[in-house]
Formats: sequence, structure tokens, C-alpha cells
Amino acid sequence: MPRRKIRVTGAPEAPLRAALAALRTELGVPEAFPPEVQEAAERAAKAPALPVYDATDIPFFTLDPPTSTDLDQATHLSRHGTGYRVRYAIADVAAFVVPGGALDTEALRRVNTLYFPDEKIPLHPTVLSEGAASLLPDQVRPAVLWTIDLDADGRTGAVDVRRALVRSRAKLDYGRVQRQIDARTAEEPLALLKEIGEARERQETERGGISLNVPEQQITEQDHTYVLGYRAPLPAEAWNAQLSLLTGMAAADLMLAHGTGVLRTLPAAPDGAVARLRRTAVALHIDWPHHMSYAALIRTLDPHDTHHAAFLQECTALLRGAGYTVFRDGVLPAITTHAAVAAPYTHCTAPLRRLADRYAAEICLAAVAGESPPDWVLAALGALPRRMADGARIAGTVERECVDIVEAALLKDRVGDVFDGCVVDVDEHRPTVGTVQLISPAVIGRIEGDRLPLGERLRVRLAQADPGTSKILFTAA
Repeated sequence: MPRRKIRVTGAPEAPLRAALAALRTELGVPEAFPPEVQEAAERAAKAPALPVYDATDIPFFTLDPPTSTDLDQATHLSRHGTGYRVRYAIADVAAFVVPGGALDTEALRRVNTLYFPDEKIPLHPTVLSEGAASLLPDQVRPAVLWTIDLDADGRTGAVDVRRALVRSRAKLDYGRVQRQIDARTAEEPLALLKEIGEARERQETERGGISLNVPEQQITEQDHTYVLGYRAPLPAEAWNAQLSLLTGMAAADLMLAHGTGVLRTLPAAPDGAVARLRRTAVALHIDWPHHMSYAALIRTLDPHDTHHAAFLQECTALLRGAGYTVFRDGVLPAITTHAAVAAPYTHCTAPLRRLADRYAAEICLAAVAGESPPDWVLAALGALPRRMADGARIAGTVERECVDIVEAALLKDRVGDVFDGCVVDVDEHRPTVGTVQLISPAVIGRIEGDRLPLGERLRVRLAQADPGTSKILFTAA
């Protein structure tokens, strides 16, 4: 599910920021880095382990939200014979982090970058994550460089991965890229993002994979106040995501062939979950013929349609249960695929923000070289799934609680007001409890009532909004 984009500014003692600070304390989130970790980062920033191979002649670009500074990936796209060549450079965190050192130990403790509305709690000190290791424009950086050849239909052919020096030529954002591609003014390496992205989307359809185009809930600042809204992702975001999926799938295939690795796996949804989703489709007046697969249905939905958006939100329930699966010495696990990807897949494209990606990169580099992964990687593999699960649980809690706190703060003076909404979920075991999505403002909150008509418009009254307890509660009006 896409991360909700919320940013809050203001004095630290303001009620909203105080509630966010209290949440960090409650969760035990580490903020400032210990002095020895900060010092190690500053030393590493000045003297990284640089690779011999020089790929700085390739005109890479990065594509991220406009305010991003922790840039994990840089891309170059070109035609190759009758197909395409995708070059995907990933920030090489291992060039800066010494196994067993202070930076490594702290990363094992943090696991993920955590995103709060008023600040970001990074996995690595910002002198690295937003500086020396980030693929910032016009800077020479160490990277793990993937070269993936595709045929004319977007099917994967030859794959290579090696350490390289790279230099991004431009820091692009999704809105600007979408406008250029739509106006047909983009140069070929950028224009190919649509061509390759759509080819990979067709491959995804063919193998039965699923990419949920779920509208994002956004809270933005306007005229010194905050406004809530929904935003459907741009096509360019989906095309760019296909490049990350492509790389993750190529990495998983390398690992499986090598006999050692860490996969991102998701079992197929149980029949009961799909049956419940079919009942939800009926309630939301979505036509789902019995002969049509779940994956095929998803591609017919329009996230701008209220009922479709609500159904897409419900579909995220089928993606719960994803985890990390490690294997070694040629003994493959029982489950090697990710049900939503419909193929083996791993996380390897965001090492500045996610711990597991650094290990995946080292295993893939060893696989291509025909060598055993480094001892420090093998020693950490066994504990990695548990670490990542703990980190994901904290990140999920942060996202949910932050949204609740911000919504409650924005609505605290409107208790008793009536809004138009749509019930998007009803608890299977407690039919008087559910989730309502307001039409305006863009709030998603808990609702209680004797009759909750799933998928229907109804008037709801705000019964509670307390940022101190991060709770919003609606009742039927």
C-alpha cells in the first residue's frame, strides 16, 4: 500500500507536534544517532570503498517525489537491438558501512527509515543517506549497477550486476516527467519509461501479477492551515515502480540459481479472503463476473471512482502476510514467490531506507561472480526475517498512528458536525463496527452503528476527535 504523504510544521510545543513527539517516545523510536555512529558516518563519507569499474559516462537520472533527498536509484533506458536495455544503479551502502562497525550495529537496530509528518527518522545518518551515499545529481557515487536486457515484449533476457561508479545528470520528479511524456517532449531515455513501463505492465498481466493503484490520502499545508485530500498516483509512478519490480525479480532469480538468498514472499490469499472480497464487490456495486480473476478485475477499476477507490482499499487486505524468507546452501524454501508479483521477488532497490536490501545486493554480486556471499552476510541471514518483521511492524504502526493523530487534530473543533461518507469496511465479527471514508475532508476513520451499509453513501456525525489519544470516531447521523 502506498505510504501516505503527510507533512506537519510548526513549533515543537504545538499540540499536534507534541502528540507526534509523544508517539515517538511511546514507540521507543531512536532519534539522534549516538556520537560514535555519527563520527563513523562522517569518516565513511570522506573515504568510501570505491569500485574500479567506471560508468560515469552513462547519463543516469533519478525519479522521486520533488522533496526527496535520500535517492536510492538512478536509471538509464535505451533501445537494444529489437528490445531494450535497462540500467538501474542502486546506492551502494556497503561502500560506507563496515560489517560489525558502529554504523552496521545501528542499522541493525533501526531496520527502516521511519516517516513522521514532522520529521524523518533515517536508517543511516543523513551525512550518508542524504549526502555521500545518495545518488544526487552531478556527483560521482559508488553504486550497485544492474544491466537488464529486455526483448521487444518486455521479457527479461541477459542480467548483469556489478559495482560501479555512476553520476546522475538530473533529479526529476513525477509531475514534471508525466508532463514531458504526455507532451511528447521527453528525450528518448525518459520517453522510454512509458514504453518499457507499459511493456512490463503487460508482462505483469500475463503472469497474473497485481499492482494496486490505491489513491493516497494526503495532508498538505495551505495558507498556514492543513487540508486533507485524496490523490491517485500518476502513470509515471507506476512505470517507475515496474523498473524496481523488474530488478527485484531479476535479483530473486539470481539468488535461487545461486542457492542462497533472501526473498520477499507472500502466500496466495485463502479462499475465504477472496470470497469476502467478492461480497464487498457486490456491496460496492462492482461487477465481478465469476469467470474473471481477481488480477483481471483490478485492471478494470478507476481509482477516481469513489466505489472503485473503496474496493481498491479493501484489496490491500489480500497483501497482508508478506515477509522475508531466507535460504542457503541450495536448500530452497517451500514458498519462493510473492503472490502479488506472481513470481519470485526480493527487496534490493532501497538500501538507504531498508536494511534487507544491502544483504540482497551482496548475495547477487556474489552470484554473478560465482563466489560465496561474504561471511558477514551469511552470519546475519538467519535473524534477518525477524528483524525486518519487527521493523515493518513499527513502520506500520507509525503510519497508522500518525494519520490518526493528524486527522484528529484537524477535526478536533468539529465534533458534532455531520459529513457525507461511504462505508468501505465492516468488521466480519462485529457488524456494528467498520470504517468510513469521508467524501470531504479526506478522512478515513472508525464508525459504529446498528446498520452499516457497505458501499453506500450515508451521513455520519463526528463523535470523537482527540489527537492526544489519536482517535476519531463517527456514528451514523
